[in-house]
Amino acid sequence: KSCQKPVDKYIEYDPVIILINAVLCKAQAYRHILFNTKINIHGKLCIFCLLCEAYLRWLQLQDSSQNTDPDDLIRYAKEWDFYRMFGIASLEQTSFLVGIFIILWWLRPEMLKTKSDFILLLKALLLSSYGKLLLIPAVIWEHDYTPLCLAFIKVFVLISNSQAIRVTLNLNRMLPWLAIFFGLILENGVVCLFQKMGWDV
Repeated sequence: KSCQKPVDKYIEYDPVIILINAVLCKAQAYRHILFNTKINIHGKLCIFCLLCEAYLRWLQLQDSSQNTDPDDLIRYAKEWDFYRMFGIASLEQTSFLVGIFIILWWLRPEMLKTKSDFILLLKALLLSSYGKLLLIPAVIWEHDYTPLCLAFIKVFVLISNSQAIRVTLNLNRMLPWLAIFFGLILENGVVCLFQKMGWDV
């Protein structure tokens, strides 16, 4: 009321500009998307991102075991490896999120007092993982730099997750990165466990 201006400048902006600023990981754009819009696609986005990741892993499995038998079409109708990769990707994502929640709850319990605080942070983390959608173009336009592209996508997703934590809980830059680091440790622990069990991850 005192300045006669909107507190959130993005209310007046076109959605394309908001999206561009979100891709540039601007905290104010994240704040607008999380608090001043009614986006309710976090669950669907999470499933789609997991499908993209499962597809990428499944494709790498197919490359390592090429079978050119023409009678092998039925095998593609019952492709259980894809579902296994989806399950592994889901467990890794879950362990990553659990790691983040554990460290944040341990270091700042006052930030996550209620169930709604947990749900808001979970929605923010799921929405900020939208960068995983870039896995599909990286696979479609496969070239010599694909591993480098996948590494850049991973870094982009982690930066987006950091901004989402920072904006949701109103923290400094250090604590979100600490939480993400702990989440990555837990996720890699799950990967090592699967590899010890003899599963392709």
